Amino acid sequence: MTDTEQLKLPPSIQCCTKMDKWLTRKKGPTTETPATTTDQLISEDAFSSDRTGDCSKTMCSSDLDASTDVSVVASQAASIAGASDEVSDAERQSGRKHDSLDCNTTSSKKRKYDDNYVSLGFTCITIGGFSRPQCVICVKVLSQNSMKPSLLRRHLETNHPHLKNKPREYFERQLKSLSTSKTCIQVPDLMNKNRLQASYMVSYRVAKTNKPHTIVEDLLLPAALDMVGTMLGEKAKKTIQSIPSSNNTVSRRISAMSENVLQQLLLRIRHSEFYAIQLDESTDVAGLVHLLVYVRYIHEGTIKEDMLFCKPLEERTTAADIFQKLDTFMNTHGLMWDRCVGICTDGARAMTGRHGGVVSRVQAVAPDSSWVHCSIHREALAAKGIPVRLKHVLDTSVKMVNFVKARPLNSRLFAALCNEMGSEHETLLLHTEVRWLSRGKVLTRFFELRDELKVFFSNHPFELSKHLHDEEYLTCLAYLCDIFSRLNELNLGLQGVSATIFNVQDKVEAMIKKLNLWKNCMNANNTEVFPVLHDFLCSNDLTLSKSVKRECNVHLEELAAQLRRYFPETDGSNDWIRHPFTTVPPLCSLLSKI
Repeated sequence: MTDTEQLKLPPSIQCCTKMDKWLTRKKGPTTETPATTTDQLISEDAFSSDRTGDCSKTMCSSDLDASTDVSVVASQAASIAGASDEVSDAERQSGRKHDSLDCNTTSSKKRKYDDNYVSLGFTCITIGGFSRPQCVICVKVLSQNSMKPSLLRRHLETNHPHLKNKPREYFERQLKSLSTSKTCIQVPDLMNKNRLQASYMVSYRVAKTNKPHTIVEDLLLPAALDMVGTMLGEKAKKTIQSIPSSNNTVSRRISAMSENVLQQLLLRIRHSEFYAIQLDESTDVAGLVHLLVYVRYIHEGTIKEDMLFCKPLEERTTAADIFQKLDTFMNTHGLMWDRCVGICTDGARAMTGRHGGVVSRVQAVAPDSSWVHCSIHREALAAKGIPVRLKHVLDTSVKMVNFVKARPLNSRLFAALCNEMGSEHETLLLHTEVRWLSRGKVLTRFFELRDELKVFFSNHPFELSKHLHDEEYLTCLAYLCDIFSRLNELNLGLQGVSATIFNVQDKVEAMIKKLNLWKNCMNANNTEVFPVLHDFLCSNDLTLSKSVKRECNVHLEELAAQLRRYFPETDGSNDWIRHPFTTVPPLCSLLSKI
């Protein structure tokens, strides 16, 4: 076979022909084929770098079967070369070197994008550092090996046959439209994301401050437009103006955030080994009854406390209705009752009924749960009792306050009088029995404005105003201001997040000891422990009468007794929780005695 004929054969057959010639030369010189050295064979055109590039181009343009034949031939050539014992080590090393160079040359030559491919409906994009063709019609991205006219034309004729005869200008317009749409999509996406985030942030502040949802479009957004337009210009003003701020939008944002917070809380409770709940029902100013439930659980090794839900009770407020609302929420959200170890309520019959109360119903589905009476409710019940004389002083003061506050004209006249006299306060406070802190605040304000009330009642006669000139009445009133203020401080101290039973016990025990101390001070005519009473007696050069002292001592004794009744002394069995290294747990103590 001549060299001319060999060049006309496919590359795979040419490689086989070269191998045959090489084996023939190794057997010895013949008349048909002259002897050729290994170096000369390596320098043949079929294995040169130029021809290798041609072969690689042919392989890339051929089908999968052709490339497979070339790989098979290459592996056969490598096995034949390794089987030859007559090839020297130097020749084999030289062959490996040239083979590696040929492979690098072949792999480094990749097809590149040509601008003429636009006429076939394709542009070029870079993905992972490699150029890949993308159809400007269907936006489909092909593989890197498809970067050649035949495959691109086949895609056009197969998927878009009605466009195969379109001119180049048509595809250029499609490419321009595609580029414009990409830019238009990216910019609005970023703007929409920023607007959405800003809308959520504003809605969060509205919900946190308990403001009406219309405040955003009525006040916040117009104020922001004025500030931004003045400071940054009209362009920034238009950007701010695009933030969604309608009433319905703010409502949806708040609902979405509320649902997200609820799902996070439920996930934490499900992952907690134990949890406890506290619930109470109360009526708002509109007459609607709400069931409020708090939950305490373990999260990441610490005890957390959050509000679980607040739902209205549409009809009755019986124990069955309250438990049904609670049980429905638990079952709907996948909270297991067997993990509930504690329940805290007030002492109402609907809550603590022995057979049909909420507590007994909860303990029926959560046998490991124990009931605890609400500490601040117990404190309010203990402070509710008061001697008859002091009760009369309280009621009389409330009636005088109501005489001024219940009539708008009297309220305005009294406010003007306080303003003329330079008083610190201009209005009185109404007393509400439901609000446990009301008595202390109402009496303190009333006592501070007693001089203004004397002047007011001189122009507006009222039958109870004569008590403002009674020294014993004012002395009892000053004492009530002090003692109710101390009880308010105790009530506030029992509240708060993460308050434990140990904190409650310590503060109540301290209050009981203070009451006994104050009683001893009262018997010794030492009124410095009661600041308001002490200032009143000193400023008017008065002494504490025996009748008032007796009433105060009786009240202090009853108050201490009621606190001890609602907060009995503990046996110390749980002290090992607070002092694990100094207190022996009850179980260990029992085991040590056995």
